[in-house]
Amino acid sequence: MKKHTGYINRDVLSLVSELCQVVRFCRQDATFCEDVTFTQFLILDEVAKKGELKMLDLHQILAVDKSTTTRLVNPLVRQGLIERKMSDHDSRAVNLRLTQAGRKVHKKVWLCLEGFVGAIEGRIPERKKKLVYDAVKLFIDAVKKASSACPCSE
Repeated sequence: MKKHTGYINRDVLSLVSELCQVVRFCRQDATFCEDVTFTQFLILDEVAKKGELKMLDLHQILAVDKSTTTRLVNPLVRQGLIERKMSDHDSRAVNLRLTQAGRKVHKKVWLCLEGFVGAIEGRIPERKKKLVYDAVKLFIDAVKKASSACPCSE
């Protein structure tokens, strides 16, 4: 029985490895579209959804250190895609807004991603889509929960 468990563990590890490889564009520092990284696009998208976003809220959304959030936002500010504004209610808080250029880039990247996502969706049979999406969500949730219990991450 132990031998069987080992093979299952190898299958899960192989699945995680393959997932990491196919979604690598999501985590690399290299730009992928309109001279922004995938993570920077996620920032643009969050700001676009809210209209104005507190830096603290962005830090929580990204689930990274505050300094990392700043490091990710700075290039977007330098490119003129996001502007920082001091909060009217708290002098320590910073709010983020898309500039006109930021709105244009956000829209162009969305169009690029729609084609990519459409290509993925088109390769999943219609009758299996819900099953696939539910299974992937379940797997992601399991990985998140297991990550906090992993002795290797300490």
